[in-house]
Amino acid sequence: MPVEIKPKVHNFSAGPCVLPQQVFQQAAQAVLDWDGSGLSILEVSHRSKPFVEVMEKTRALAKELLGAPDHYQVVFLGGGASMGFHMVPQNFMKVGGKGAYANTGTWAKRAIKEAQLLGNATVVGSSEDKNFNYIPKGFSVPNDADYFHFTSNNTIYGTQYKAFPKSPVPLICDMSSDIYSRPVNVADFAMIYAGAQKNMGPAGATMYLFDPNALGKTGRTLSPMMDLANHAAKESMYNTPPVFPVYVIMLTLEWLKHNGGVAAAEKRNQAKADLLYNAIDRLPIFQGVTAKEDRSAMNATFLLKNSALEPAFDEQWKAAGISGIRGHRSVGGYRASMYNALPLESVQALVDVMEEFAKKNG
Repeated sequence: MPVEIKPKVHNFSAGPCVLPQQVFQQAAQAVLDWDGSGLSILEVSHRSKPFVEVMEKTRALAKELLGAPDHYQVVFLGGGASMGFHMVPQNFMKVGGKGAYANTGTWAKRAIKEAQLLGNATVVGSSEDKNFNYIPKGFSVPNDADYFHFTSNNTIYGTQYKAFPKSPVPLICDMSSDIYSRPVNVADFAMIYAGAQKNMGPAGATMYLFDPNALGKTGRTLSPMMDLANHAAKESMYNTPPVFPVYVIMLTLEWLKHNGGVAAAEKRNQAKADLLYNAIDRLPIFQGVTAKEDRSAMNATFLLKNSALEPAFDEQWKAAGISGIRGHRSVGGYRASMYNALPLESVQALVDVMEEFAKKNG
């Protein structure tokens, strides 16, 4: 019998985060007995035909749902997007070359730091002057850079690119926290990479989606473990891949496809964001943290104007079965993460608490 899993809380965690209840149920059953094989998904060989089929299907779905060009390749690796910060210059920065970067927060800064280990990481746009509460605009990407790297959505600060930058050089993006939340023209990018633990699956796997024609131009001898072309040639099987996370990613992408794909997800996400931001702007005891035009549909950051009210507010939202909305220490206040699998009803539950609290304390 399938394992019955019921939602216990409204989960606004920034990641690892809410996933579809259907996926939890399927994954839980597979841990006990995968497809009636008598084996757990946790113990099957990654070289077995059933799991090879899982990997192939997951890679195909990853491309299909984003409409990636046929020749683009997908690999799933461990190490998180933080490993990707180092793999980007390894695979795209020429020896003696430079990468151009936009600095929009903690994760962008880490990517810049990793690039500086290998060459010149030039910051061409930054919002650090205002604690990253906006997206920098009007900057130019130098023609002599080997690539331009940016972070599409900033989980800590709650900002998001509404239009992707134009670049005269290969464009690379860390989309860890808004991948599959809205349509993307993949052909504009040399590479998109993303940790799974927001909209794809559990922590433990990172997707790299890239144009293979953009690789092999650095003049650098790479370790096979850092070589994207090697991992693609081995179909993500150069070493043992993160088997269970990849399986759950497959289930999540199947769920996304069944529910209308990325375009439908974008509409649902916008409805959730509109509901919450309207409450933040309408209720005078709250205020948003970021520039309105750059507000993230994934991570809404906000404050109580009177911070002395925070303990009472915390007690009220916890009593309503809400979890994970305390803000990051860099910003304070509150952060509500609204990834693909979070239902509109959860956002309504939070808004109801905010309205009731404002009525009592406004």
